[in-house]
Amino acid sequence: MEIAVLALGCFWGPEIKFSKIEGVIKTEVGYCGGNSAVTNYKDVCSGTTNHAEVVKLDFDPKIISYEKVIEYFFEIHDPTTLNSQGPDFGTQYRSEIFYLNDKQKEIAENMIKKENIKLSGKVVTKISLLKNYCPAEEYHQRYLEKR
Repeated sequence: MEIAVLALGCFWGPEIKFSKIEGVIKTEVGYCGGNSAVTNYKDVCSGTTNHAEVVKLDFDPKIISYEKVIEYFFEIHDPTTLNSQGPDFGTQYRSEIFYLNDKQKEIAENMIKKENIKLSGKVVTKISLLKNYCPAEEYHQRYLEKR
């Protein structure tokens, strides 16, 4: 199993989309990249924590490669809008790839180069080392109860 952590706007829609992809074993919504290892929705929305809303994926690399995961990441959101997706605005809705190792970082950099060719250099997606990931427990639990 491998892990990918991706920020592409509000986490609910992307979580559902990724959960339907063959090879994605588990999805979880959370926050990443902020100033502390513990946060919650209210604090993230205040704009003071520097966290992004993310989807954490556990995937089987024998079925789907990290490159394909990143390809799909670019297909399901607009990587050219800074700190917003659709009706959602704020730094927590930024486009960002959080890498766990040098291989993931290299793949992400190469994929952004390809996207920038397609999108005339307008990609604003950041690439950052994974830091301060925390699950959105309060929302994740409610979501599971609704299933």
